[in-house]
Amino acid sequence: MVGLLGAGALAKIALDRGESLNAIWFVIAAVCCYLVAYRLYAAFLAARLLALDDTRAAPSERHDDGRDFVPTNKWVLFGHHFAAIAGPGPLVGPTLAAQFGYLPGTLWLIAGAAFAGCVQDFIILFCSIRRDGKSIGQMAREEVSKRGGFIAQLAVLAIMVILLGVVALVVVNALKSSPWATFTLAMTIPIALLVGVYLRFVRPGRVLEASLMGVALILFVVFAGQWVADSPSWARVFTLGGVPLAFAIIMYAFAASALPVWLLLAPRDYLSAFIKAGAVFALAAGILFVRPHVLMPPLTRFIDGSGPVFAGKIFPFCFITIACGAISGFHSLIASGTTPKMILRESHARFIGYGAMLLESFVGVMAMVAASAMTPGVYFAINSPPSIVGATPDAAAATISGWGFPLTAQTMTGLAHAVGELTLWNRAGGAPSLAVGMAQIFSNTIGGERLLSIWYHFAIMFEALFILTVLDAGTRVGRFMVQELGGRVWKPFGHSGWMPGVLLSSAIIVGMWGYFLYQGVVDPLGGINSLWPLFGISNQLLAAVALVVATTILLKMGRTRWIWVTLLPMTWLVIITMTASYQKIFDANPRIGFLAYANALIAQIAAGKVPAAKLVDTQRLIFNQRLDAAVTGVLALMVIVLIVEALVQWYAILSSRRAPVLHESPYVPTQWAADYSGVAQGDD
Repeated sequence: MVGLLGAGALAKIALDRGESLNAIWFVIAAVCCYLVAYRLYAAFLAARLLALDDTRAAPSERHDDGRDFVPTNKWVLFGHHFAAIAGPGPLVGPTLAAQFGYLPGTLWLIAGAAFAGCVQDFIILFCSIRRDGKSIGQMAREEVSKRGGFIAQLAVLAIMVILLGVVALVVVNALKSSPWATFTLAMTIPIALLVGVYLRFVRPGRVLEASLMGVALILFVVFAGQWVADSPSWARVFTLGGVPLAFAIIMYAFAASALPVWLLLAPRDYLSAFIKAGAVFALAAGILFVRPHVLMPPLTRFIDGSGPVFAGKIFPFCFITIACGAISGFHSLIASGTTPKMILRESHARFIGYGAMLLESFVGVMAMVAASAMTPGVYFAINSPPSIVGATPDAAAATISGWGFPLTAQTMTGLAHAVGELTLWNRAGGAPSLAVGMAQIFSNTIGGERLLSIWYHFAIMFEALFILTVLDAGTRVGRFMVQELGGRVWKPFGHSGWMPGVLLSSAIIVGMWGYFLYQGVVDPLGGINSLWPLFGISNQLLAAVALVVATTILLKMGRTRWIWVTLLPMTWLVIITMTASYQKIFDANPRIGFLAYANALIAQIAAGKVPAAKLVDTQRLIFNQRLDAAVTGVLALMVIVLIVEALVQWYAILSSRRAPVLHESPYVPTQWAADYSGVAQGDD
């Protein structure tokens, strides 16, 4: 019945033409597909492909050190894992991809998650659990080849640095000049410290008590943020510019990386997960209650590559732009970073690895609905740059109306006033338009027009909170990777418990992504236009790396019969990423190709068309475009080398020329009872 209902909802979305489509079909289709995928496909992976074994001691049991290897209740760990993986991608990506229409993005969000994203997260988490929590780069070095693995480690670290830099930039852009959001996010840090100490020393194992206390305090500071914003003295304290916010975020990430995981990282992510999941489910409930109509057409005229939000045809750029909502390489870093060091049982990997990705995909579907439910003219006015639509409101309204999406300048003025903003024109990046869409749905549920500004600023705060949790967990994983590489030169540096190595590696990783963050903050275009394409390509390249490693390990495990599970999504991703990488580097259209845009700017300077006041900014843009091209080319080349190394390994295994050698940790039977739930963070 669930399957039939989901299939009917999908058919309604895919085939409906000529009349408005109710957004309720999106919720029904997504939920039904997720239920079937988890109940059947995830169970098949757990039982037949991976053969999860709860009699085997997990790394958290064998290496419990109170810092990184910490036995953690599965619900707390699910909250940490979901908070760590759910970043800007499922919010911003589908919102931007809505320029192609709602249909291609929605289908890819649901199918891509079930058959690619969830599979990657689940299998990489399992592989890391069986290898003492080793990173994806270290597993590539051991299972594929030393040469290919070393290249993979460098590529993964480079991709990690770019991803964290872009994630931090999105946080900075969301918090700039917003005392409400800045205060709320700042207060989540002492609340997380309080919950961590409470669970560790005051009431060990009382997760329910700590959760109620933490969530109550989080909700309090969310509402207190409005009081802070209304107070002239306090608002001045929490109203920060881009550069101060960047350095504040860098310092926070350093602390989250160096402190014990139970003290700050796990409790903060766990509490953030309540806000994240709560807001997403509230949005779904609002859609069911309000039943808004999707006003964006299923396919727009911009599938030909002439889109105003970003240039490029629907293939491959729809998939690259959506990124994390369907499959994310960043998830493989968390699944082989903090989570396998904290999991209690192998069987929990299905719930945490597969289940958390389904929830993130649902976030992406809700973002697509919020973007598609607003008037298309408003959507394009918010997300299109002035160079495309025009520098004045009247010119922009005329341009957008000429595309077939009626709009007046007065409509945008009234909407900006209603949400408490000076203007909503040309607010590229996806976050403002998503906040407007969410606010309209929430206000139609509770409060009406008079609470539209409150809901809008709540949505902005929610987006920033959603994204920041990726930064702290990602920095910690980056620290593990730096220590692994450094340990090859000097062994003590590779010990995760050696404090000087922890501090130095934390400083190195935040310094590297902090450079990209600073470049984005001072970028004349706001950074997102320069870095988001690089973010999407890097993310999907990393997913291809993870699936190459997973396929190799499955072959060595003798699972040749089921190898299509990872091989098919890997092949699809390689095709997408290599096509997108080539186009972003070499395409002659300056709106697509990095080098073409840089050359166009150089020609403008040579022709004297750039005013002296904008010469420095233009030169910075040229540098950023060339840097993006170089980074994309190097990363694509590294992934190609890894694939070649893997193909050699696969041929040797399948032709029986080489006996497959798995680098799993030896089997150690668990000493915990079947109902053991963790010493520090167990069930009530």
